[in-house]
Amino acid sequence: MTATNLPASDANVTTTIPDAEAGRRRKSATRLPRTFYLMVLPALVLFIVFHTVPVIQGVYYSFTDSPGYGPSNLVGFRNYIALFTDPRVLHAYWFTFLIAGVATILVNIVSLAIAVGLNAKIKFKTTLRGVYFIPNVLAILVVGYIFNYLFSNSLPALGSKLGIDFLSTSLLTKASTAWIAIVILAVWQSAAFNIIIYIAGLQTVPQDIYEAAAIDGASPWRRFRDITFPMIAGFFTINMVLSLKGFLQIFDHIVALTGGGPGTDTESVALLIYKGGFQGGEYGYQSANAVVFFIVIVVFSIVQLRFLQRREMSI
Repeated sequence: MTATNLPASDANVTTTIPDAEAGRRRKSATRLPRTFYLMVLPALVLFIVFHTVPVIQGVYYSFTDSPGYGPSNLVGFRNYIALFTDPRVLHAYWFTFLIAGVATILVNIVSLAIAVGLNAKIKFKTTLRGVYFIPNVLAILVVGYIFNYLFSNSLPALGSKLGIDFLSTSLLTKASTAWIAIVILAVWQSAAFNIIIYIAGLQTVPQDIYEAAAIDGASPWRRFRDITFPMIAGFFTINMVLSLKGFLQIFDHIVALTGGGPGTDTESVALLIYKGGFQGGEYGYQSANAVVFFIVIVVFSIVQLRFLQRREMSI
């Protein structure tokens, strides 16, 4: 008996078997494997325990007068109101914005210039890329103490020999110059990561465009302005956003160089939260400061990202 001579009931069975098998395959394809849950759940639990729960606790403590130990009382929005009238807090925000703004601009200028040089046809290109990336893998506290010695001893000695009054004394002793030392260290340490991102962006630019522009007589600056920079605008946006976010949270650099001094003139917001919350018995108050600071960073990042993305479209 051939397949064409099968009874109607047998024919229906033979046609529904493949359909049922296909349905089971579609369900198995859409069903997540058990291995996925076994890999994701531990990470999710750790994230909730060490991130989400502390964040919720911090928000709760921001509404209390907790000193960091013992009992505490709810005080409502009193901590948040006090932040906007506290001169130490306001100065810390102003100083943090100054450092973040200047360092963000400088680190992207320096990083882009070095990346363009490292992307050119030069000798020992790979070696130089490794050398420039070294600051990113060094412990910033250790490097900070080395820079502290340079600013406090080596640089003043050199300034005295050269007769330069500005450099004959340590930059870290005065608030008017200490912030410059902090910016120098921050830019030196952060440039390494930005250089890598810019190099990755430069390698996406087709060489044919440069060759055509060179044939047309375009100068190196013209090629950079009209070809290179527009085509790596997305990488510029990434570096600007990440740099500003990182510098707004500057902490280790100040601890190693000035410790927030002289006085409290070089205290950043992150350092103030740490010193006041864990050393000054202001746990609840500084928790409110941390919540406000988190909101500030998010707002700055969103505004900066939207602005730079619109600029990308207009280039």
